[in-house]
Order: sequence, then structure tokens, then C-alpha cells
Amino acid sequence: MQLTNNIFMIKPMHFAFNHETSENNFYQKNITISDKKLNRDVLIEFDGMVNQLLEKGVNVKVFEDKESIVTPDSIFPNNWISTHKSGEIVLYPMYASNRRLEVRTDIIEKLIKDYNFSKIIDFRKENEGKKFLEGTGSMILDRKNKILYASVSERTNKELVNQFSKEFGYSSVLFNSYQKINNTLSPIYHTNVMMSVCSDFCVICLDSIDDLNQKKNVILSLEKSRKKIIDISQEQKNNFAGNMLQLQGKYKTLVMSSSAFNVLSTDQKKLLESMTDFAICNVETIEKIGGGSTRCMIAEIFSYVE
Repeated sequence: MQLTNNIFMIKPMHFAFNHETSENNFYQKNITISDKKLNRDVLIEFDGMVNQLLEKGVNVKVFEDKESIVTPDSIFPNNWISTHKSGEIVLYPMYASNRRLEVRTDIIEKLIKDYNFSKIIDFRKENEGKKFLEGTGSMILDRKNKILYASVSERTNKELVNQFSKEFGYSSVLFNSYQKINNTLSPIYHTNVMMSVCSDFCVICLDSIDDLNQKKNVILSLEKSRKKIIDISQEQKNNFAGNMLQLQGKYKTLVMSSSAFNVLSTDQKKLLESMTDFAICNVETIEKIGGGSTRCMIAEIFSYVE
């Protein structure tokens, strides 16, 4: 129940530095690069990741970007949609107004047709532009144990987290996590920057949770659900080591960027290798300019049809 073999990804056409999201995504870097080189490099990275996942036995559905709609972050679909084994598709209210254009009715209709989804739950109603919850960027779902982990931020509204938990029967573990920006502690905007729950383990930056009681609650929850805790440092987190996702290919496969893999210690790599296969993808340009990594690029498909 925790892993899926089916995902979809969005092949970008308008990828660019998004000034709206940069207000609280400090991983974005507005570097000087020509549009031609940027488009070429991003497509090389995107296609390379898709091919790696296909080779690992993951079923990847690729949707083409819409030429008529300029969406610089459409490559990160997990923020506007999630799918669930009980038959629901969930839509989410996003912080940046230009990201709200990413929601695609044609993708939703295709998923309903191919995977028998029976219900759409739209959290955007009465919340768009007021309260924000950005899908599996905001919420880390332990689907097997029905536990939801969420770091509260501008993009992760506590009330909406609790509403989701009630709707799907999850217990919520809420906390605050921080990173130092220009010598100032700032909230981490997405939980999936600092945490990834997998089948048998959890990669997490515990050092980002300052409140000792909150940290204890997270640890106890993970230990109770028998997850091996792999603690990463702030520096490793800053290189996207928390932004991983485990999928079910030919084997259990942990998807991560080459940036993330390169900052892991030898002991961490050995421990992970004992529990999962790897798919290591070079998405350096996407990380620098978009501020997101491999996990953000994947929308999981959980459905009646597998």
C-alpha cells in the first residue's frame, strides 16, 4: 500500500524561475542562462529521469505541457493532485497564483478513465488564495499505517491538514521545521524537503525540528510504525537528500537526485542499499532554478487498477 508502480510526470514547455514561489522557496536560484540552453538542459534531465524509471520497471505516463498556458512549475505536479486507493482524486489550493493554472482537467479525465477513480475531492473550494495545502509536498503520507506527517508553513495550513486527515482517516503528526536563511531561521516551505517515508524506513532531517516535544513525537511515531530512521544533516537536506520517493519497479526503488546521492555518507548509502534499489537522476538544472527535485516531479497513481 505504501508504494505504487504507476506514476505520471509533466514534460515541461515553459520551465523558468518562478518569482512568485521564490518568496518562500529558498532552494530556487535565479541564475543567468539563455532560454534555449535552459529548455535543452531541462528536457535532457527530464527525459533522462523518465528513461531511468522505465528501466527500473516503473510505469511512467508522460503528459505534455500545454503550449497555450504558461506554467513555469508544471514539472512539479505532486503539489496540485494526489490519488488514493479508495478511489479518490484530490485537488489542492496552491500558494502561487500562477501555479493554480497547472490543474489540468484533461489529465484528471484521463486518470478517471484509465484507473477507475470514482470521486474528486476539491480542497480549493473556498480556500484558493486564502489557505494553502500543496499535496504530497505539504503532507508525507504513511499510507500503510494511515499516518500523515506535516510541517506547518505558509503552504501547509494546519486546518486543511486536519480536514484531509478526517476525510481519509489518517492520524496527523504536525510539527514545525526550520532552515537558516541569511542567519535567520525560516520555516521549511514543504515537508517533502526534509522527510521521505518509505516502505521500511524514513529519511528525515531531525535537526530541522527545533521543538524537542515535536521531535520526540515524530520519532516515536516512526518507531511505532517500525520505520528505520535515517537521519540526514541540514547540509544534506539543502542538497535534496530529503526529497526522495520510493516506488515499486522490478524491485523497491528509491528515486533521488545525483545531488542527494553525492552528499550521503558511505554508511547511509550502505544502509539504504540493504533495503532498496536506487534510481539516481541528474536533475541539477531543475533543482537550481525550480527549487524542487525528483520527488516533486512525480505524481503517484494509486487506484483500483494496478
